[in-house]
Amino acid sequence: MRPKSYHASLKTLIFTAVMGSLGNSLFVLSQTVLNWGQVTLDLSHVGTFIAAIYGGPLAGLVAGLIVGVGPGLYYGYLGGSLGLIGLLGLPIGKALSGISVGLLAKWLKIGNRRFSSLLAVLIIIIGYVPECIFTIFIFKVLVAIFLPLAAPFLIPVLVPILIKAWIEITIMGFFMGALTGNTGFSNFIRQYFS
Repeated sequence: MRPKSYHASLKTLIFTAVMGSLGNSLFVLSQTVLNWGQVTLDLSHVGTFIAAIYGGPLAGLVAGLIVGVGPGLYYGYLGGSLGLIGLLGLPIGKALSGISVGLLAKWLKIGNRRFSSLLAVLIIIIGYVPECIFTIFIFKVLVAIFLPLAAPFLIPVLVPILIKAWIEITIMGFFMGALTGNTGFSNFIRQYFS
């Protein structure tokens, strides 16, 4: 018979992998369905935020890394021109949001009890700040150093990217507020971990 901690760790690992897969699936879906020319709505962080709120900061970090693979490939090589910076930078940025939201949720013990939907929105918005700062770092420092010929074209798109990102985060914050405020959903996730 395996120890109980092994069973709990395996459940958390599976949950985190499923949330990472959910995030990448939502990214592909949102890139194809919610695409308006140059503007697309990226909903991939939903998986990160579910993992972070219910699984904790480590689950949020790992789910964020997994969730960042799809956007990293797309904006790094397939649809963008960031190359390796995008491929590596986006998973790190999403992992920063995952760990931040997970730490805030753990500190406020959100995954363990019912709480205000507005509190979920605030946690998601505050938890995104480290990723926002990292995105600024990518464009202002890494792009300038490693892509000096493309920098004059890439750096001006930073502001529209950040505006779009804050809109997406706010939308996902309200979505997460509805999810975490839903007793059936929260009980289902909590039951998974008990």
